[in-house]
Amino acid sequence: MNKRSRFLILLGVLAICFAFLWPSISWYWGTPKEVQALALGSLENIKDYATVQASSDVLEVKALAKSDSSAKLDAKFAWVEKDAAKKYKKMGMKVPAAMTVKDVLNAYSNEQEFLSVFSDKYRDEILKAKKRYQNSVKLGLDLSGGMNIIVKADLDAAIASQKESGEPFIEEEFKKNAMAQAIETLTGRIDKFGLTEPVIRQQGEDRIYIEMPGAAEADAINTIIMGKGILNFRLVDNDATEKFNQYYMQNAASTFNALGELIDPSIIPADCEVMGQYTKDDYGLDERIGYLVVKKEIALDGQHIKSATVGSDNLTNRPEVDFVLDTDGAVIFGEFTGAHKGEFLAIVSDNKVKSYARINDAITGGRVAITGFGLEEAQNLQKVLQTAWLNVPLSVESQQVIGASLGEEAINQGVKAIAIGLLAILVFMLVFYKGAGINAVVAQVLNLYIMFSILSAFNLTLSLPSIAGMILTIGMAVDANVIIFERIKEELVLGKSRVSAISAGFDNAFWAIMDSNITTFIAAIFLSQLGTGSIQGFAVTLAIGVISSVFTALFVSRLIFDFDTDVFKASKVSIGWRV
Repeated sequence: MNKRSRFLILLGVLAICFAFLWPSISWYWGTPKEVQALALGSLENIKDYATVQASSDVLEVKALAKSDSSAKLDAKFAWVEKDAAKKYKKMGMKVPAAMTVKDVLNAYSNEQEFLSVFSDKYRDEILKAKKRYQNSVKLGLDLSGGMNIIVKADLDAAIASQKESGEPFIEEEFKKNAMAQAIETLTGRIDKFGLTEPVIRQQGEDRIYIEMPGAAEADAINTIIMGKGILNFRLVDNDATEKFNQYYMQNAASTFNALGELIDPSIIPADCEVMGQYTKDDYGLDERIGYLVVKKEIALDGQHIKSATVGSDNLTNRPEVDFVLDTDGAVIFGEFTGAHKGEFLAIVSDNKVKSYARINDAITGGRVAITGFGLEEAQNLQKVLQTAWLNVPLSVESQQVIGASLGEEAINQGVKAIAIGLLAILVFMLVFYKGAGINAVVAQVLNLYIMFSILSAFNLTLSLPSIAGMILTIGMAVDANVIIFERIKEELVLGKSRVSAISAGFDNAFWAIMDSNITTFIAAIFLSQLGTGSIQGFAVTLAIGVISSVFTALFVSRLIFDFDTDVFKASKVSIGWRV
């Protein structure tokens, strides 16, 4: 391969690495701390933030319109004027030359539409930051601070409870389902708390490992983990729901306060409350799609549900969820549905309406089928119902809190260790190998650059063991340069020219370098596959470092030597004090 091709390949590699590294640069150095905090929250928290901020802006614009409708908007709302101009053009109307606040408001059909423009802007800003984070290098628990917890599931108690119900079951399958549902329940609760990318996985047969980076209050987390899923059935007030939605459409910015509470409770009956109606979004998280007004009185508590399965209607073949009630639940549900034929019944979980259906007839016998949704919705509803009946007692077995200050200290120490180690090695190479040491310096800098780029490309997590792997890689990467330089020195001692000595030095050093790095790479791969946690992080970083160090030593260093020969017309090699 000629030198021009190798140079173009190097430029291509550097450009690709920069593209991989850019999300990390944008996140850690280009995203304000307050935006980072919002982006690390759940989608529901982001949506609530966007709604509150949008409501504040809309109220400000309305107040300005009320005081002086011919006034111009503040400069911070210039983007709204552009959006309003697009609306005028879309409607085939002339865009006002000097747009006033009244002109801006007239571009939108109602307040809800105007509010959604602001809400979308805030949401998109945070979601873009969230995407940058997802594509960047993550900081592990030991660097960012947070908490790790081991929760024990009492499967024996769950099995005993199931036996008392009299329902037949296979014990092994029951344990598997019980653990799966316990993990899913914890995932939903912890995500609702707004934590950063929690790690929740089964450990052994009856334990759940939870790792939550970021600041979190231990008492609040324990409450979430130990709490049981609140599931119940409520009657929907259709008239109140219709009136509320009409009111909300015209007063979207002043309906709820920052905590999501009604500013004016008198807009709904005293025996009712407003709840969000949710469905699963593309991320598998709850997404609010509207509001329902439901009765405060609980028609049936979820503790009466014994089992839930997904089936299909015999006539229409549409998905349906079938659940079985215990004896008391069957009586309560039969009497209630008989008294409320033609009305709608909502299924509420954690104060969210997950589904609602029309009561066509009295439902007796303790077996209930709910239809009116697709297969995915039916499966989601089944999981909600199973949370109520698949009761697995959970207890916190161990808990470790790592403060953010410790994480910051660990980062500073790790960066300092890398910097000092790198500087010491580079000084040694420059002093001992003189001009050729510059090649080693450039190779080491590019080595770290490529390593971080690969970590960012695969969205890997950076932890203290990972930093240790990097430090080890720096030392190992120099070995390749030392082998090459010593081979070149041997060739120069034999009286060979610069070109011949460099070529022979690289050729003779190739297999020695490859053998040592291949064996290290194999060991790193086995560690990454068989190890867990910190061992795996160390192994992955080491494997990446091996690949990048071989590339920089054999490819980049050779290119620098050739560049000096061809461009600077060097005829001698500055590679040692006695050569």
